[in-house]
Amino acid sequence: MGRRISEDTVVRDLVVKHPATREILEKLGIDYCCGGKHTLKEAAVEKGMDLKKVLDGLNVVLTQTAARRADHRDWEAASLGELMDHILSRHHTFTKEQMPRLDALLAKVTKAHAANHGKMLRALQGVFGPFKAEIDGHLMKEERVLFPSIRRKEGKADMILDGPIRQMELDHENAGRALAAMRELTSGYRLPPDACPSFVALFEGIPLLETDLHEHIHLENNILFPRALETRGNACSVRKGQK
Repeated sequence: MGRRISEDTVVRDLVVKHPATREILEKLGIDYCCGGKHTLKEAAVEKGMDLKKVLDGLNVVLTQTAARRADHRDWEAASLGELMDHILSRHHTFTKEQMPRLDALLAKVTKAHAANHGKMLRALQGVFGPFKAEIDGHLMKEERVLFPSIRRKEGKADMILDGPIRQMELDHENAGRALAAMRELTSGYRLPPDACPSFVALFEGIPLLETDLHEHIHLENNILFPRALETRGNACSVRKGQK
């Protein structure tokens, strides 16, 4: 990738090389985790956006943050162990804290505002409940199975990670669909005039969880998983060369 961002730049490559662009991609609604394999041109066409404005905005961000890049951790250069530690301490911890909190807030708000907003809130519960259950199981599988397997087998030729990693990616796709559905149900988390403080907290909290999950999924789909599988491939090549 050159210094300037072009229409052929792949979204996932963009955020790997330039983490500061994540914020503007979030605002534009461009998926950089599950849908990050598209080029910027493809993403702009899909969203019906002016490609030039997208590129100009991203290049402005790139220019403004050039002097501050040293402040961003290069997770491609970190060890897989360090990256997994970061995912666990920052993203898993945050998700585990927020899920039960938001679940309780949603139940409280649904009960208090059933008369005026019951249909929307019950529909939101219908998406959030299965979403929470799947995320809870997903985190457990990563912590108890996948991450320990990557730690044990890093650099070895006998890693069997393709299946577990593909399952995690499918979970990520399901999470992306649920997040999109919740955003649509709530009209982008637009608060009604009669919103109480709990309503406000709920509609502030879910988008924060969404942003954190996007970064979480990005780190796994675009950096951790490809590198874990690449390590497997490199180790296999070394073994073949030694025969």
